[in-house]
Amino acid sequence: MPLFQDSSLPPKYTQVLIVGGGPAGSYAAAALAREGVNVTLLEASKFPRYHVGESLIPSVRPYLRFIGAEEKMVNHGFVSKPGSTIKFNQFKREGYTDFVALGHQNNAWNVVRSEFDQLMLNHARSCGVAVYEKTRVDSVAFSSSDPSRPVSVSWSHTPPARPISPPASPIQSRFSSFLHRTPSPVSLPVEKESDQIKGTTTFTHIIDATGRAGILSTRYLNNRHYNASLKNIAVWGYWKHVGTYGIDSGREGVPWFEALTDESGWAWFIPLHDGTTSVGIVMDEKLHRLRSHSPMLPSPFPGAAVPNHGSSHFVTRYVDSIGLAPGVVKLITQSGVMVEGSVKSASDFSYSSNSYAGQGYRVIGDAGAFIDPFFSSGVHLAMTSALSAAATICASLRSHCTESEAALWHTRRVSTSYTRFQVVVLSAYKQIRSQSEDVLADIDEDNYDRAFRLLRPVIQGASDMGIRLSENELQKSLDFCVNLFSPTVPDDHMRVARNRKVNKELLDIAAPIVDPSAFESALRVEKRPERNATSSLFKKRDANSKPDASGSDSDSEVERVVETKMVLDKINARRVVHSEYSINNLEAEYLEGFAVILEQGKLGLGKKDTLC
Repeated sequence: MPLFQDSSLPPKYTQVLIVGGGPAGSYAAAALAREGVNVTLLEASKFPRYHVGESLIPSVRPYLRFIGAEEKMVNHGFVSKPGSTIKFNQFKREGYTDFVALGHQNNAWNVVRSEFDQLMLNHARSCGVAVYEKTRVDSVAFSSSDPSRPVSVSWSHTPPARPISPPASPIQSRFSSFLHRTPSPVSLPVEKESDQIKGTTTFTHIIDATGRAGILSTRYLNNRHYNASLKNIAVWGYWKHVGTYGIDSGREGVPWFEALTDESGWAWFIPLHDGTTSVGIVMDEKLHRLRSHSPMLPSPFPGAAVPNHGSSHFVTRYVDSIGLAPGVVKLITQSGVMVEGSVKSASDFSYSSNSYAGQGYRVIGDAGAFIDPFFSSGVHLAMTSALSAAATICASLRSHCTESEAALWHTRRVSTSYTRFQVVVLSAYKQIRSQSEDVLADIDEDNYDRAFRLLRPVIQGASDMGIRLSENELQKSLDFCVNLFSPTVPDDHMRVARNRKVNKELLDIAAPIVDPSAFESALRVEKRPERNATSSLFKKRDANSKPDASGSDSDSEVERVVETKMVLDKINARRVVHSEYSINNLEAEYLEGFAVILEQGKLGLGKKDTLC
């Protein structure tokens, strides 16, 4: 483990300086420290601190395992997330994606982010990272000989007024027991600006993990691009005494996601282990503004269930919007009570950059890019970019490649993963809004080509689309990816798996993407059944119901064909992002001729000819 000066203030020099202690910053810090790198982390807040983004996806588990943090999360008591339920079309049943079908330890969690983030930060401490909370980076200085290379930061540290500021975090954390304690109600003396201590720290590398603030991207690089096609607003709050989805089924307690009835957006319902449930609305920003001036719907809840003593119009509109999600209203039940003062909002949260690295710096997590709350990709992309930053810095320090090659690889890795999830999210919005919107301006063609190199031949087929990415090809990609959210359930997949007529390779999610026409021939279906057959099949089925046994044999056969095709299409679509769910994808997917050496003590980059 690296050693560092026992001091209450950040050092004058560190090998790698990380700014921001959220999941991205903590992950990168832990990964680097475990490689023997001297790491200092500066965090402006005092943990625990609030953050939204409670629903995780299974990919976090192998990432946590790599830095030795998985068991800490398993043992903490977060709500297990064995799958996810999504209901798009109000006239069809919900679909369910079963995570544990790929392994009994493949579940994710719904987390209280203040606790999850503190677990991550404390884990970085235990790995040997020098963590300084309440230390804000005021400015970044660049080299006089190379104006593109950052060399130092100026910071302001606010020591606690009482007791005296403790020394830097020890190599082995002694503070893990505090995670389960109720915060002390004793008020400390108010800290004043005059109490701040200012200083400067130089470094070999800096990692920007400052979240949406993105100090490098927004203040110095000026390269943040906001996605016009995902210009939404999110409004959310917390509820108690609500109902539970899928009672007495294998899906009991999983989060619920639902399209709004007016096609303006979607809602989430995420149960948490502290007895509250996060309920949010994501809506097109323009439509949200229009709704704020339109008459409100009758409240779906009793007045006592939505305490609003300040008569906030903002809170009233939030409750009104929930009425557009009948499934969420049903889950809240008449017993549900909103936690007063818990309603919050965010906008302008969908953005990316054309570069995430350069000489001596890396940008990770929300500091560089964020897509949308849909599909819960935020923490996944935070960890992917964090491990990429750690690997490329190690590669540079260990002379696996040049710093320029390492920086370029990091940008390619972040951009490729981002684009995969971005296209999937856009496909969902196309379904939710029941209309096509031009999205070409928000998709970088080179990133798309890397992310979807196996899908492009399937999409293009024999048609003459040209070598340049077009809006037409993008829309076809969205139509392909939206099958990922088809309203199938595990019973459907099990029935198809028992069908001897279906090639088992078509059911393997790890197999290559298949041209959908292969399904038609495999099922010996000359023509896809009419849409009304699909609609009637899924109109009234839910988590606890069974297929309708009524109808003629021919109708049942048509339904089975439609259902089987839907299962195969869903598996095929999941292959687009399936590689992202495995940390080993960083070893398997070569970018610019390099892939990650994913071995503790040897973390870095290797060339294709030397790793094969």
